[in-house]
Amino acid sequence: MTTALSDVRPIGERLRAWRQRRRLSQLELASEAGVSTRHLSFVETGRSAPSREMVLRLAEHLDVPLRDRNLLLVAAGYAPVFGETPMEEPRMDSVRAALRQVLAGHEPYPAVVVDRYWNLVDANGAAGFFMEGAPPELLEPPLNVLRLSMHPAGMARNILNLAEWRAHMIDRVRRHVALTADASLAQLHRELRSFPGDVGEAIAPPGDHEVFVPLRMRVADRELSFFSTIATFGTPVDITVAELAIESFYPADEATTAFLRERAGW
Repeated sequence: MTTALSDVRPIGERLRAWRQRRRLSQLELASEAGVSTRHLSFVETGRSAPSREMVLRLAEHLDVPLRDRNLLLVAAGYAPVFGETPMEEPRMDSVRAALRQVLAGHEPYPAVVVDRYWNLVDANGAAGFFMEGAPPELLEPPLNVLRLSMHPAGMARNILNLAEWRAHMIDRVRRHVALTADASLAQLHRELRSFPGDVGEAIAPPGDHEVFVPLRMRVADRELSFFSTIATFGTPVDITVAELAIESFYPADEATTAFLRERAGW
C-alpha cells in the first residue's frame, strides 16, 4: 500500500507534500494547473476546500500515481475514482493478451512483466534461465525480480559486474521511492541495500563507447551481456494497469545473441 490508511493528514498538507516532492513552487504549480497562487495557498493551508475537479487537476500536474490520487480524493472528502482490477478479471482480457503478445514476440530474448514493487506478474520462456539454480524461497509468489537478482543465493552469484549493476539498480529504486514516497518500496530499497554485493569494489566511470550499464552474467560457462528497455501502458485509468511495466532484455553482443538462439533451438 502506498500510503497507510491511518494517515489522517488533511488534503492541503498532502498536496503541499507532493508539490515539494516535485520541487515546484506554489507559483509554478498554480501556473501549470491554471489556478491562482492565492487559491492554491489557501488550499494548502486549509483555508479553502478544493473541489473534486481541483484535486484531480493538481494531482495530474503533480504526476501523482493513480493509487495516491484516490487517497487525495478521500482526504478531500470525495469518493475514489480510479479502480484496481485484478488481473484475472474478464475485463482485463485485452491487457493480458497484449502482455502475452509482447512477451512472445520478444522471444528468444528474455522479458518480464512486473508490478510497482518489481513483483513478477508474467514472463516469457526465455526469462527462465534467470531463475535457474535459485533456492525455492526466492521463487515463491510473489517472486520479486530485484530480490532474486541481488540476493547472494539468487542471480547475484552469476553477475560479473555485480557492484556496478547493483549500484545502478539500487539508485533506480531510490529514485522511485523519492517520486512516490511509497513506504513498502522504501522497505524494499533498505532490504536490497542490506545484501552483500562487492560493495567495496570501485565502480569505474562509463567508458567512451558505453551507452548503458549492461547486465553481465556467467551462464553455463558462457559470458552473457544484456541491456534492457521498459515499457508501460500509455493512458491507463486503472491502478493495476498503471502499475505494470514490461522489462525487455536485449543481447548486448553477438555471443549473447548466439547463446539465446541456441537455447531456444532457433
